[in-house]
Amino acid sequence: MNAQIPAIAVHDLTLAYQDKAVLWDIDIEIPQGVLVAIVGPNGAGKTTLLKAILGLLKPASGQVQVMGLPYKQQRHVVGYVPQRTSVDWDFPTTVRDVVMMGRYGQMGWFGRPSADDKSRVDAALEQVNMTEFADRHISALSGGQQQRVFLARALVQDAMIYLMDEPFVGVDVATEKAIVSVLQDLRKAGKTLLVVHHDLQTLTSYFDWALLLNVRQIAVGPVQEVITDENLRAAYGGRSAFFEVPGA
Repeated sequence: MNAQIPAIAVHDLTLAYQDKAVLWDIDIEIPQGVLVAIVGPNGAGKTTLLKAILGLLKPASGQVQVMGLPYKQQRHVVGYVPQRTSVDWDFPTTVRDVVMMGRYGQMGWFGRPSADDKSRVDAALEQVNMTEFADRHISALSGGQQQRVFLARALVQDAMIYLMDEPFVGVDVATEKAIVSVLQDLRKAGKTLLVVHHDLQTLTSYFDWALLLNVRQIAVGPVQEVITDENLRAAYGGRSAFFEVPGA
């Protein structure tokens, strides 16, 4: 794969709900092999951007490319971790079964898991410290454990690009540190990750790049260049005075 091709390229993207712009004229290129935080106030369009990249929402204008091609042609290179609150955790299934769902793209919905599939699931559960919970019903898990299961499901896809929507919300400190460690290991392995994030205090220690949104694109690039007082005020208004961002 040509390393010069952007992992994600969004050009002139505008998306609206009932004539109200949710994203307006977004134009970004995310290089391969970076860990990117998508930040901005509530209603800024962060989740909407992920869904637009995934083709789940139809834009009013603009286009999205994944590794140089439309998403439909590149589904196999993208792993997605949605918001934990969007899932019915009372569905009668086990941790192992949920993680195995990440292999369906390779084996098909009606295929039988191979020895390799099972090995990948076991390795992913170990990576997120959930091996001992493999046969437990998902409804019996804590919020942090549920998020680890979601992460393991994405890991078994062996994707090149990961899109994650608020993976740190509602988790304990230990789980947050564990998730960060996994994300940074993926980045070191050359993967590209876009993560919706809220905590400005951890940006410089967790991420390489940041995309600052408030319906419009405020700034995108290396964290230290994006998270400035001027950019924060443009995104958050006077509320930026309440943030003290290390290194900004």
